[in-house]
Amino acid sequence: MKKNKKIKKLYIVLLIIVVVASLLLAIALSVGNGGGIATIKKEILYLLLSLLILVPVAILTIAIVSLVGGKNIIVETANIPELDKIANEETDQKQKKEPLNADGRPIGRFSTLIKLDENRKSFKRASYDKHVTLQNMCENFRNYAARHLKLYYSEEDIRRFVAGAAVSKIMILQGMSGTGKTSLAHAFGEFLDNPSTVISVQPMWKERTDLLGYYNEFTKRFNETQLLEKMYEANYSEDIYVTVMDEMNIARVEYYFAEFLSLLELPKEDEKYLSVVSDSWDTDPVQLVNGKIKLPPNMWFIGTANNDDSTFAISDKVYDRAMVMNLDQKCERFSAPRTQKMHVSAEQFAKLVEEAQQEYEISKRNLNRLAELDAKMIEKFHVTFGNRIMKQIMTYIPVYVSCGGDELEALDDILSKKVMRKLETQNPVYVRNEASEFCNYLDELFGLDKMKSCKEFIHRLERNS
Repeated sequence: MKKNKKIKKLYIVLLIIVVVASLLLAIALSVGNGGGIATIKKEILYLLLSLLILVPVAILTIAIVSLVGGKNIIVETANIPELDKIANEETDQKQKKEPLNADGRPIGRFSTLIKLDENRKSFKRASYDKHVTLQNMCENFRNYAARHLKLYYSEEDIRRFVAGAAVSKIMILQGMSGTGKTSLAHAFGEFLDNPSTVISVQPMWKERTDLLGYYNEFTKRFNETQLLEKMYEANYSEDIYVTVMDEMNIARVEYYFAEFLSLLELPKEDEKYLSVVSDSWDTDPVQLVNGKIKLPPNMWFIGTANNDDSTFAISDKVYDRAMVMNLDQKCERFSAPRTQKMHVSAEQFAKLVEEAQQEYEISKRNLNRLAELDAKMIEKFHVTFGNRIMKQIMTYIPVYVSCGGDELEALDDILSKKVMRKLETQNPVYVRNEASEFCNYLDELFGLDKMKSCKEFIHRLERNS
């Protein structure tokens, strides 16, 4: 306030000086001209001209003095709300950033995930079934699907499904429309008393945000998808979670699912984090760490695929990492006993797989056969198994046998999907010319008509070439 008074005094003094100077200038000019009435008129004219010249000069002088030496004075005369805005800039930005509830408190951008935090205790199951084996799991699942859901599958298909889940968290169910691909994955969730999440893949999907959602700058909220919610929930639970990606190849899988594919390859679970947002807020949900969500170790992704003109071909990158199951024909109806749901945790399932690998380790005879076949494939087609495929074989066969199947039957199945499929990239004319001889070689190596699936695949390539 004292400084404001000083600036007012400065204005008054300068104006007095300007007026006095103008009068003195006018008098001086009139004296020089000899006086008289005409001279008085000239004095008035000179006075006005002096004021017009000196007043702007005075105002300009005051402005310069204020800018150079009186910055504090100008700041103090500024509008008070503007000063508050500058002083509380960080608070203002946060209020713009975060939506507020009726009480004026931030409610966060992940409203659904925050509710899941509040209900996290409800996702913990009190107990799981004891004395579970892979064989009775397969038998009960098949009977439950038939009895309660009117879905009928062969014993071999159920074994392939369970063994495939033991090998990879990504499965591809392919075949003709109407053979029950989506229904099989849905039925598995019902059987485990944890309904599957079905996601309809859209043709325009290109990146992970199509699966997880995105932040809306207008609403200041994150558009949470069903998958994001289920992933968040799964991290609070020990249950097996099934996510069905219906018609997964209607868009390019290697585009929208790329980050999932890469993370699922990592050996350590604590390294598998997906980026959801680029920053972190205080109001974000508990399990969102630095804007990232953990890829649940208890979630399986099961995609259904149709092979027609409206879909994209699934790349080798996806096929190599996923387990493939072909459903080409419907199973006949059968009478199933009344069967209850089973409660099996993801940890229980992992232990069952580990026990199967120890108890039903692949025989040395079949290991030698695999080595011979690998050498033959390299010689004939320049195709080899690779470490990833060998690891998958070493898991798939013991689990399939533990489910009640035969070792050679399992070997035939996985070779047809993982190794023989690579012949599709070879010269079709060359494959056709070598087909008969190679099928005879499989009979000699494994026994007559023991590798039916492999030979059927080769004959199909021969017909289509």
